[in-house]
Amino acid sequence: MSVFEEQEYTKKFDWQLWKKLLRFTFPYKKHLFFLGAVMIIIGGIDAIFPLMSRYAIDHFIIPQTTEGIKKFILLYALIITIQGINVWFLVATAGRLDMFVCYDIRKVGFQRLQELEFAYYDRTPVGWLMARMTTDVSRLGDVVAWFVVDSVWGLTMIFVASGLMLYLNWRLALITMLVAPPLVMISIYFQKRILNAYRRVRKINSRITSAFNEGITGARTTKTLVREAENLKEFQVETGSMYQSAVRAAIFSSLYLPIVLTLGSVGTGLALWFGGQGVLMKTISFGTVVAFISYTVQFFEPINHIARVLAEFQQAQASAERTMSMIDTKPVIQDTAEVIHKYGSIFSPKKEKWPAIKGDISFRNVTFAYKEGETVLENFNLDIRAGETVALVGETGSGKSTIINLACRFYEPTGGKILIDGIDYRQRSLLWLHSHLGYVLQTPHLFSGTIKDNIRYGRLNATDEEVMKAARLVRAHDFIAQLTDGYETEVGEGGSRLSMGQKQLISFARAILANPRIFVLDEATSSVDTETEQIIQEAIQKVLTGRTSFIIAHRLSTIRSADRILVIKNGKIIEEGDHRHLLRHKGYYYRLYTNQFMDEQETQLLNVAASN
Repeated sequence: MSVFEEQEYTKKFDWQLWKKLLRFTFPYKKHLFFLGAVMIIIGGIDAIFPLMSRYAIDHFIIPQTTEGIKKFILLYALIITIQGINVWFLVATAGRLDMFVCYDIRKVGFQRLQELEFAYYDRTPVGWLMARMTTDVSRLGDVVAWFVVDSVWGLTMIFVASGLMLYLNWRLALITMLVAPPLVMISIYFQKRILNAYRRVRKINSRITSAFNEGITGARTTKTLVREAENLKEFQVETGSMYQSAVRAAIFSSLYLPIVLTLGSVGTGLALWFGGQGVLMKTISFGTVVAFISYTVQFFEPINHIARVLAEFQQAQASAERTMSMIDTKPVIQDTAEVIHKYGSIFSPKKEKWPAIKGDISFRNVTFAYKEGETVLENFNLDIRAGETVALVGETGSGKSTIINLACRFYEPTGGKILIDGIDYRQRSLLWLHSHLGYVLQTPHLFSGTIKDNIRYGRLNATDEEVMKAARLVRAHDFIAQLTDGYETEVGEGGSRLSMGQKQLISFARAILANPRIFVLDEATSSVDTETEQIIQEAIQKVLTGRTSFIIAHRLSTIRSADRILVIKNGKIIEEGDHRHLLRHKGYYYRLYTNQFMDEQETQLLNVAASN
């Protein structure tokens, strides 16, 4: 299982982080203010109930009279009704705010993921991203919405309760509040430890989510290699670490809240002790003592709630740090401000200003190195004419895919420049180039949905007739028509209901439907049978005509018709020419082709012998 080392976080409280997060609440200021107002009203009404109890004790119970009790009951019922309505507004508004914030964070996060370059996905596990976009975002939505609820209500209760206690008996109030300073010191002590504990929990949770993803996507490989037991052991190590960290974090939280409750009970006990003495000495009425005890509960209960909120706040900061770090990741490959002003951005393109593209591609002294590796290309030069089909051949790691990825601007040169139609492609919109690009991978990816939906993914406004035309062009229509539901056939997750060859033909049709000027076939026929390969080869001859095309192929028989074949070794072109020229040259390509041809002939003879 892969281990992704993410950024470590050490700050106790990062106000700048929460400032960024709170920006997501700006569109919902009305909801926030309304929720705050409702909570102030709820807190104020809660503070009225002890006074009502005091009045009932001193005017009805102690004197043993019912005079005026009907009005009292009606007033009490009215207050309860108003409070019930307030609670309904509280739940409805906080719930909406929670959902709105989660939606907006996920929307911005997903948009950022669309903008990030290939290199980001090369180094970042899918499980890590899923954890950020699901559990972490949900926790942030909960905290933002319910933090307003608990904090506003709690502060209102504390201020009102303390004010009324001072009004009823300031000496007794000061005695009761003696426990407040220890509460503050304990809160500061525990907050730091709770935050550190939950940072570790969230970090391990990311690794577990990543392990889940790898276990599911690699299930077939696991079974073929009989690694079920080993994978389970590795997974148990991660879950064991998660268990230990979660228990440690829960212990801190479980110690923190009881201590707060205990100190609150001490404050209530002091009020009861000294208040009881006042009743015996007849310096305080019995109703006042009952109200005072209620207010001590109302004073320390909000502190308990705020303590819980602060503990959750510490947990949420661990989630906020990771979520915002993803959202704040700046794309390495992006258009300049001048290009965006002229041609638009990825999400707001100005297509009417886009220049036409012919397809001439030139590498000018291009140097490229991956951040974590050595230089792949150095002072690399190459000119490709519009409409030319160029095949790249070479050993694994020779630089073939790097050349194509640079030409497609999935990566950018670290030195030199790449020209398209004579202009540095960094002076054009990134979307301009990618919208003229067709790419067929060795392992095609289909999305859940129908065959028609997957082909139309290449151009969403295409008609059904255009979809079928693209399918016919790549000779996919015949097998689609034989399916029970035809073009409405569900492909399953990742195209699981189709064969590899069928998926490849559909991905080919999808690429063709976009009518690209630059076409890339990256080992597009290496995973299909010979019959399907011949079908694809015939389709290639048709669709590549007039388009600038790159072909990376392990089977050299598939590139014999290429206009030019480049043999790449260590990031350099060591041989160049068409198929016949390279065979006459009898160099690296000749040896590679001859060996492969002999292997294929031997395989065919063995198959014939086996069948006989």
